[in-house]
Amino acid sequence: MRLYNSLSKRLEELAPADGTVRMYVCGPTVYDLIHIGNARPFIVFDALRRVLEAQGFRVIYVQNVTDVDDKIIRRAQEEGRDPAELALHYTQEYFADLERLGVRPPTYSPPATAFIPKMVEFIQKLVAKGHAYVVDGDVYFSVRTYPGYGELSGRSAEEQLAGARVEVDERKRDPLDFALWKSAKPGEPFWPSPWGPGRPGWHTECVVMSMYLLGETLDIHAGGNDLIFPHHENERAQAESLTGKTFVKIWLHNGMLTVRGEKMAKSLGNFYYARDVVRLFGTEAVRYFYLSRHWRKPLDFSFEALEEAKAAVGRVYNFLGEAERVPAEVSSQDPAFGAVLVEAERKFWAELADDFNTPGALAVLQEIIGEAYKRADPGALREAGEAVRRLARPLGLFQAEGSSAELGKLSEELLGLIVELRAQLRKEKNFALADKIREKLAALGVELRDGPEGTRWVLRA
Repeated sequence: MRLYNSLSKRLEELAPADGTVRMYVCGPTVYDLIHIGNARPFIVFDALRRVLEAQGFRVIYVQNVTDVDDKIIRRAQEEGRDPAELALHYTQEYFADLERLGVRPPTYSPPATAFIPKMVEFIQKLVAKGHAYVVDGDVYFSVRTYPGYGELSGRSAEEQLAGARVEVDERKRDPLDFALWKSAKPGEPFWPSPWGPGRPGWHTECVVMSMYLLGETLDIHAGGNDLIFPHHENERAQAESLTGKTFVKIWLHNGMLTVRGEKMAKSLGNFYYARDVVRLFGTEAVRYFYLSRHWRKPLDFSFEALEEAKAAVGRVYNFLGEAERVPAEVSSQDPAFGAVLVEAERKFWAELADDFNTPGALAVLQEIIGEAYKRADPGALREAGEAVRRLARPLGLFQAEGSSAELGKLSEELLGLIVELRAQLRKEKNFALADKIREKLAALGVELRDGPEGTRWVLRA
């Protein structure tokens, strides 16, 4: 598989040395429920993990939980709650939302507070090597000691300084320097350190947890492209200054989500929690929506787009329902159809191998369905259904029970009886009543298709 590396700005082959992919994805800061923007990297990189496993790789997937942070402290103060209790509450809600989104739990989900002693050790080593310095109980990373700073984001020192001038701490040696350790303020949580009580900076939390659990060099580090600078730039600077080794082989950054072309914000009234969208449209429609756009491109959210995704998912399940009603012993009458499926499978995996092109892979599934419908061949229908199920599994799609996933209050058995009754009426040449049954079912969204093999029913999306 070739993936676009944000550092080199080109496609690079993923080639882990021992067949194990060491993958770190930035997780949530647990001060609120996750929103639809947060959900995109969680779904995209969950699907990437599944695909890599389907290709035979072992994947160690780490996603942190930032459970100490300025935002958590601020929210806790606003609500009169203990920051640790608030963080624990939203950590539990986060894992519940991952399940709602159909996202598998990471191999490890380290909370930052469990690694603070390791973070202190890490910072001590940076100070000892001359890459960090202490000022009044705070510790800062000295950016000028790392020559590669700015390579990931492509920002020159002048561009970085322009941003830093908004609020410059005069105690810093350089405006670009960033905090590794923050001294304790009244009413804030703190931990002991050689520099006095305090807490780690966000950039240090992620780099320490990733290196502790995955080693000094990661195969993949991923997150939204809003994390490239300063977060990932600062992680890279710390890790490579300490070890002298490449910190990450391939950096992946997904495109941002907008809502009807605008940035999502509560003040604009276009802010949506992920769980509410799942409640409205269902897990698979939400996953399909995110995977139907290339992960590196911006994604615009709208309820119309989710309705389209839900309809697309419904059409696939209608097809699977038809395919799975064909008896297992029925084979395709077209000797060339097997070759069609083999070629489709090749194309499916080729799309995923080319920068994880999930829209291209989903298009191949639609091609399989189209090829099956072209043939008046129940065996081809059944074989195509099996192929769609098998190929979609690594994407976390189309694994529910065939048509029953969308059937609602109607049951397959009841529809089968109605179809039999209508067939009997046609034999008795009672075409008026048979047509009335067809019309009534059509009004309920059920289409009857008469053919030489008998009558089939499908749900119209």
